[in-house]
Amino acid sequence: MRMSQFRWIVIALIFAITVINYIDRSAISYAIGDIARDLGFNQHDKDILSGFILSAFSIGYMMTTFFGGIFADRYGARVTLFWAALVWSIAIGLTGLAMGFVMLAGVRVLLGVAEGPNFPAMNRGVADWMSSRERAIALSNSLVAVPLALAIGAPIATQLILHVGWRGMFVVLMLLGLAWLPLWWWLFRDFPEHSRFVNPAELQHIRDGQQADRSVASKTLHRRRRQMRGLWKFLLSNPTLLANDWSFFVFGYFLFFFMTWLPSYLEKAYHLDLKQVGVFAILPWLVAALLLWACGHLSDTLLRKTGSLRVARSHPIWISQLLAGLCILPVIYIHDLTVMLVFISLAVGLSMSANAAFYAINVDVARERAGTALGVMDTFFAISGFVAPLITGWIVGVTHSFNTAFWLMALLALSSVVVVILFHHPDRSGRLEPTGAGTPLT
Repeated sequence: MRMSQFRWIVIALIFAITVINYIDRSAISYAIGDIARDLGFNQHDKDILSGFILSAFSIGYMMTTFFGGIFADRYGARVTLFWAALVWSIAIGLTGLAMGFVMLAGVRVLLGVAEGPNFPAMNRGVADWMSSRERAIALSNSLVAVPLALAIGAPIATQLILHVGWRGMFVVLMLLGLAWLPLWWWLFRDFPEHSRFVNPAELQHIRDGQQADRSVASKTLHRRRRQMRGLWKFLLSNPTLLANDWSFFVFGYFLFFFMTWLPSYLEKAYHLDLKQVGVFAILPWLVAALLLWACGHLSDTLLRKTGSLRVARSHPIWISQLLAGLCILPVIYIHDLTVMLVFISLAVGLSMSANAAFYAINVDVARERAGTALGVMDTFFAISGFVAPLITGWIVGVTHSFNTAFWLMALLALSSVVVVILFHHPDRSGRLEPTGAGTPLT
């Protein structure tokens, strides 16, 4: 029997909603100037208030990304992602109705609350739908949506602002999210065993040649809903997972810095207008998309050839973080538009390139609770999403320069390198695996 390929349709659906997710969360950075003027922020408070509004998203995100992983493990990715996308689409639409600082901050918190479960649900879906030989590839194909969304989001957001205003932009983005919902509900099931689009040959491939049927899949979901002995002790004390979490925090700091402050940096340091900002903001995210996709494929290739998770996962993480930190230095010392664009593009791309390896570690080490493990990691990411825009806004407001903010990023990258080299050893790490159907994990 010729193997069906429906698992890649599932990855395409996850890719699509992640594109929408990141356009929604980043679009405000291109409108913040217009919003500040329309809502009456004075020039003295603009940077600090803007930093708080950009950080408000992560207040909500921190609330739910942790619990979103637990929810995805207990109830599956289908329900989790459907309700999350519905609520965040409504939240992004409400952003266009904001009449003051309090309402704007409130809907940004709501947007963060709704988007929190997205990536834990993604990891749960990949863990249940993909062969062990294809996890990093599938994750890179899904996660490449993040830089691509930020690349296309720049011209989309700026053009929408220019043509329909910042309020109209948020309404258009709401409609885009709502259009995805019926496709997800119709096509996706929590397990390939429950999908009418997956034939036995593909199912055998997904399960690495092991027998699987509907009853086994149902028992698996039931087992995840039971209390598991030693789960939190494992997740919060495993050196590999903790090193992974810290390094992901550093990656998040890079991402949120560039996602929220790059447009303002281009305006302040190089006096670019809105149209030019949209154009210049594309290249870093295209570089990131290419490197993320390539690194994900490289990770699984290294795993097949060496059998070593240390080689396939750990080394890409620390090497990419080291290079990203080094790329920050020319931006500080050389004030030239071309130099800035080249090295910021490399810093963004390299910091994001090992993203699939970060995610895959949670499946490799804690497959049975991949959603919960990802939720813990994503909580670190959420914290970075709160502190990066806020600290950057404070630094820029006080120093009237981005140089100190860039130095802080370089030092964080160095800390990530040290932690991964010393503590990130997935091959000899403990594993969170079921001891038998319906049996608590140890």
